[in-house]
Amino acid sequence: MGWTTEEFGESHEGIVGAVLADGSEPKPAYFDIGSGAEMYATSEWWAYDGGMTRPKAAAVRASCSCGWRGPSVPVPWEELAEDGLEDLDVSRARRDWSEHIHAVERQTVPLPEELAQLLNAVEDRLFALAEDAPTAALRAVAALDRLTRRAGREAACVIEEDPDRRWEDLGRALGVGADRAQSLVTHYLLLR
Repeated sequence: MGWTTEEFGESHEGIVGAVLADGSEPKPAYFDIGSGAEMYATSEWWAYDGGMTRPKAAAVRASCSCGWRGPSVPVPWEELAEDGLEDLDVSRARRDWSEHIHAVERQTVPLPEELAQLLNAVEDRLFALAEDAPTAALRAVAALDRLTRRAGREAACVIEEDPDRRWEDLGRALGVGADRAQSLVTHYLLLR
């Protein structure tokens, strides 16, 4: 099971990945779940116990969908019970990935403090309103949706017209990859 943040989503999905003895990562492991033609595929550590012709992990590490990798931690096979990798403590990998996410957050463009406070206040008020007056909350959310679409379209137009625009720089400022940044701009350009 992977880790994500609401802000970065699939751009920074983390898992505990396996590392082979030669330092490489194994190919995804496939499992027949018994229904239909689709197979379940994973690259997570637990699939690499050496069973069913799958390779045996020599180490584990945090892996992020952006390509970042944490430090490898050897798998102490001799200390694990017969259940194998099920007893392995992978909390360090989770901490490593969390540190990676904090580093990504530090590289993003900061929101003006006044706007950040305003957004927090709107969030608090909307959730309270959803409990007390759900219809009014839906009306407010619809108004915010219209506002964010218009503001997003305006920002996307300005970005699109910038002759010095680099998708890699925009992606870093948003905490996503260049392709995702370009997709976001296109999304807002197409909104009406």
